[in-house]
Formats: sequence, structure tokens, C-alpha cells
Amino acid sequence: MQQEPADQEDVDWGHVRGQLLDLSLDIYHGAPNFPMDPKPGVIPHSTTSTLGYNMTQLVIATHQATHMDAPYHFLDEGLTVERVSLSACMGPAILADLSHKGPRQPIDIADLAPLAARIVPGARLILRTGWDSVLPEQRYFTDFPFVTLDLAKWLVGRGVTLLGMDMPTPNPTDWKEVHLILLGAGMVIVEGLCHLERVGAGPFWFCALPLRIRGRDGSPVRAIGVVAR
Repeated sequence: MQQEPADQEDVDWGHVRGQLLDLSLDIYHGAPNFPMDPKPGVIPHSTTSTLGYNMTQLVIATHQATHMDAPYHFLDEGLTVERVSLSACMGPAILADLSHKGPRQPIDIADLAPLAARIVPGARLILRTGWDSVLPEQRYFTDFPFVTLDLAKWLVGRGVTLLGMDMPTPNPTDWKEVHLILLGAGMVIVEGLCHLERVGAGPFWFCALPLRIRGRDGSPVRAIGVVAR
């Protein structure tokens, strides 16, 4: 049975116009991922010389490449991915340039202080560290700059709706606690973004829509940005 749409909210973002940027990692056979995650399979099923058309079978985790965490990822009572508010997943966004952060360095409240006046309830905040440049090295999954527990609580207190990042996850050690803080507040998390250096310092429009995977914890997304020319 088809469920009701997840989101029927009215939105008004004005006239979105500018340069379209793809902020998404490639999905391909055997692409790198966390050691405990299933390896992605991109397997040819048929070709034009067999059945007359090309078709491919995908075997993929819900948290592969550029993807979204729904609250259900860590909370059994949390919203599943097809119920996540679509208006949270698209709209005006703020880019925090943290490219000066080195491996395993914390990202704390002080790092976002210059943007505090803009980080208001409903904000979509994107963290740029440049860590996507480390791929396909395995240290991409272990040595990234990370969101501290204090910053996670601060973001919840500021009413952030969506938190995006070019790291594979917010925190490598306090990963459970940070996810519970963010997802427990209903925040949407988009991980594994790339090429955020193309966005620049000005306001931009962000979109990362998940697949309607019924009753599950997350989904790969095609993330895009729109910046003024």
C-alpha cells in the first residue's frame, strides 16, 4: 500500500537562480566504505546484446557515499527516511568554511561563532573541511575533523534543521552520542558531501533528497547546490 506523502508543507524560497553544483560522491562497484558496512555492488544484469537493453543490479547500504541519516538510524522510535520532512532537505543553506582543520581536529562552538547570528531555528548548515579530497584512502573513515559533543548540543539549541558535512560521519569516537543528540532532536544529517570548495562564502541553495525506502534508516542522496553567478 502506498503511504501518504511525507511532506505537504508550503514553502517559499523566492526565485532560485544561479549555477548548479553537484556535491555528491560517485557510487561504483567496490567503492570504499566503513569496514563494518556491506560493500557496494554495481552488477550488470543485462546488456543490449543479451536482452536488448542495459540494466544494472545495485547492492548498496543505506549509508553509502553521499547519504542521509534519518532519526531511525539510531532511534527505534524516530522517523524513518520516507517520513523525513522534505522541506528540511532543500532550501537556503549556510556554508561553514572549516578547511583549516587538520586530521582528527575537533570542530567546536568557537569555530562557528562567526556564523552564530545566521544559525537560527530552521537553518540548514553545511560544514566544509575539504576532507573529501582524502578519498579513496581508508583514513577518510578514521582521521577526519569531527563535531564535538558540545557543538552537537549547541546546534540542537540553535534549532538547526539539517546538518551537512564532507566527512563520512560527525564523530569517529563519540559517534553514538553525537548521533543521538542530533537525530534525537529530529535533525536531518547529510554525510559524505564533496566539492564544497565550489560553493564559496555567500548564501546558497541546497538540496539532498532521499529515496522513499519504506521503514528504514537512511538513503543515498544526490546532493546539489545552487550559487549565484
